[in-house]
Amino acid sequence: MTNYRVLVSDPISEKGVEALRSAEGITVDVNTGLSPEELIKIIGDYHGLVIRSQTKVTPEVFAAAKNLKAIGRAGVGVDNIDRDAATDHGVVVMNTPSGNTISTAEHAFALMLALARNIGPAHTSMISGKWDRKLYEGVEMFGKRLAILGMGRIGTEFAKRAQAFGMHVVAYDPFLTAARAQSLKVELAETADKALTGADVVTLHIPMTPETNHIMNKERIALMNPGALIINCARGGLVDEAAAKASIDAGHLAGIALDVYEVEPPPADFPLFSAKKTVFTPHLGASTAEAQENVGIEVAIQIKDFLQSGEIRNAVNMPNLDAKTLESVGPYLDLADSLGKLLSKIAPAQCDSIRVSYLGAVSELDTELVTRKILTGYLAAASNEAQVNLINAPAVAKNLGISVSESTVALATNCTELIEVSAIKGNETTTVAGTFFGSSARIVHIAGHYVETNPSGRFLFVENDDRPGIVGVIGSSLGEAGVNIANMALSRNKEKKTAVTVIEVDNEPTPELLKTLRETPGILKVLSFEL
Repeated sequence: MTNYRVLVSDPISEKGVEALRSAEGITVDVNTGLSPEELIKIIGDYHGLVIRSQTKVTPEVFAAAKNLKAIGRAGVGVDNIDRDAATDHGVVVMNTPSGNTISTAEHAFALMLALARNIGPAHTSMISGKWDRKLYEGVEMFGKRLAILGMGRIGTEFAKRAQAFGMHVVAYDPFLTAARAQSLKVELAETADKALTGADVVTLHIPMTPETNHIMNKERIALMNPGALIINCARGGLVDEAAAKASIDAGHLAGIALDVYEVEPPPADFPLFSAKKTVFTPHLGASTAEAQENVGIEVAIQIKDFLQSGEIRNAVNMPNLDAKTLESVGPYLDLADSLGKLLSKIAPAQCDSIRVSYLGAVSELDTELVTRKILTGYLAAASNEAQVNLINAPAVAKNLGISVSESTVALATNCTELIEVSAIKGNETTTVAGTFFGSSARIVHIAGHYVETNPSGRFLFVENDDRPGIVGVIGSSLGEAGVNIANMALSRNKEKKTAVTVIEVDNEPTPELLKTLRETPGILKVLSFEL
């Protein structure tokens, strides 16, 4: 069994570390507080990396991480990981979106109530010996219009609690369907502006992207009712902090509660510190004993399962590949890899596009991973990329200018199911195809010729004039060179008056043998390759 090394560079729960240490074939080093230079110096020795928010995984780190296969983020946000660099280097990035869901939702809800009822300043006043009941009069949440931007796990949990308080919940999420909104008993807004118009409270539960940066700007804050409140436990930068301060000073926005900031920690002269009605916490959304233990265990199991069996859960740069998916598509992956490699051997160089067609039973599966495996096989030989894998294959193809298309057809041809892969260059199309006969994978089509051969082994592909005696010449040449034939498949094209011979051999043909075959009259092409 392969021995994998995993580095835990940020503190996670001890139970999470133990889940990794107890896994067969995995060695764990806990080394926290590393400087960027220290991390770069040692990361090349590791296959897995477990982090929280402290460690920054930059392109320089990926360049040094020659053996790295997976990064596990104990938490939701992956802003500290360069995802483009991860994909380019074939490293899967997984987070733990469910482990701190309840913790963050509860914290955001607690901030809303503390802000509405002036809990913080009232407490400070009390311990200083004052009794200012009138000064800290609050507002009820019952009947208030709540805008939730982002209806993922945390937004959904916040909505449940708000409904229990009698709030009217309006939600905006570009991926939330009308049917899902109805089942959650929330009003669905088509845009963020519509959700915020007339809102008394807004809570943010969306990722930080160029599109969401300062989503709560001056104009959107103005859409809310006078006396409105803003709650942000998601990502710093979603709220334009200067605009929020100006709105509070102008008397439109009543207050703001923040757990995250554009700069963390915020500087001593942070403008909102002097605002009238605020609540601040130091990024505590996931800081409960339960959440820390949950995400630590979850990320450890994800890394363990990926290294041991290839399972991928909660990945941010490729589709999930859980045990159920592996079971359904697993038999097709080896065939897909062989088809990709075979195509790279027989297709012309510098193809413009790759087209993958699924016919019959295989078309009913989730075929994205199969297509990625085809690309992996094709690009491993065609692009000289050292680390082409399921994660970075589409990116490598795009960088090479190769477009990739996929189609599925419920009805098969003369096979029960078929995977057909074509490389297209201008007007020239080269196609290979494979299928299953029972549980046995077979290649059944090569470059216009219907053949049947194994999808793995060492092969000679010979194209020749369709005339008597050629096969005998080929066999004699192989025998004289001491190359044993394990299997042979023949096919002819009567229209073109050509034939192909696909020969599985036990040992690699010598350059001299290949030269002899290529110089034989009537032989048009000779390729030697291993699948």
